[in-house]
Formats: sequence, C-alpha cells, structure tokens
Amino acid sequence: MNNTKIQEQDKFDVLEELIDENGLILYNDDVNTFDHVINSLVKICKHEPIQAEQCAWIVHLNGKCKVKNGNFEELEPMCVALLDRGISATIE
Repeated sequence: MNNTKIQEQDKFDVLEELIDENGLILYNDDVNTFDHVINSLVKICKHEPIQAEQCAWIVHLNGKCKVKNGNFEELEPMCVALLDRGISATIE
C-alpha cells in the first residue's frame, strides 16, 4: 500500500518536471552565417560542434529549431547571450 503512494508521487514529480520545462528556440534570418550560429551554440549552449551544425541546418531549412530544453531560469541567460550576438531566439 505504501509503495503505491510512493510510485504515484514519483509519477507526479516527473510530470511536474516535464510541465515546467521550456525550450530555447532559434529562428532563421538572412544575417547570421552558419559559422557564427554554430560557434555561438557551442559557446553559449555547450553544444558539441556536430550538434550545433545540425541545429543550424534545421533552423535554415525549417525556419526554427528548439536548441535546448530546461527551466526558464536556466535558459534565460542563454537566450540573452544569443540575442546579444544578433541571433533571433526566444523561450517558449
């Protein structure tokens, strides 16, 4: 009986964590080079170079790409840093 309550609480905790998660979204533009976007994702979002390149291509081909998941407090400084570099980004 007690084990069931613990399992239900664990499920609730995981669900709550998922609901609170946001995404850092990059948008395509006609200004920034692939190298600039890739280097920025590596430096700011701690992407591996291949991951950053893949995200840059997705942005280029689809118009946008979620490049990072997390809570707002964690993503906000990354978003601001990307915006400071002239890269279009939002947190959704």
